[in-house]
Amino acid sequence: MASVTGEDSKKLKLYSYWRSSCSCRVRIALKLKGLDYEYIAINLLKGEQKSPEFLKLNPIGYVPVLVDGDIVVADSFAILLYLEEKYPEHSLLPKDLQKRALNYQAANLVSSSIQPLQNLPVLGYIQEKLGADEKVVWAQTHIRKGFAALEKLLENYAGKYATGNEVLLADLFLAPQIDGGVRRFNVDMKEFPLLSRIYKAYKELPAFEDAMPERQPDAPPEASA
Repeated sequence: MASVTGEDSKKLKLYSYWRSSCSCRVRIALKLKGLDYEYIAINLLKGEQKSPEFLKLNPIGYVPVLVDGDIVVADSFAILLYLEEKYPEHSLLPKDLQKRALNYQAANLVSSSIQPLQNLPVLGYIQEKLGADEKVVWAQTHIRKGFAALEKLLENYAGKYATGNEVLLADLFLAPQIDGGVRRFNVDMKEFPLLSRIYKAYKELPAFEDAMPERQPDAPPEASA
């Protein structure tokens, strides 16, 4: 991977958790843009995101967090827009305003209407109140609802990828969300032919595959089995 040169030569730092789909979005962007970075693992299951040191970086205690010199950016959407502005190589946003708006819509659908409903705190609460079986049903229900909406949103715009034949912002949100839906929650993708097709296309891209959970340094051995 190419390192950043000149005044930006300080290596970027990414606070990440191997299974975090939010972190995965950023990992894909960093790889697409050819940016070298230091991976700093935050074990969510051990509560490391609640440590005083981490809360100084992100007071709400979520990953990912990007540190670029003196600049600290938390939240995957904010990080991706920051990277797009500072490191425009391999742009994630099209110049066409309609297509750009479509990318924002698809990305936001994942980040606000699917992923938050399947994250660890929510699933932990559902399990505590209703039981482990209901936790999976809850996640599957909201993933399917979001996937159905994405199928309709993208049906007239998708090409090889979500919004055409270029990898753009929406793809960075869709790839880890579909991967998690399939691997973690056993969502049957036969209901979603468009998403299934572009998911196969993502698997041909090294930047996407290298960013997947099982390839991260903090992933347990069984993750790649």
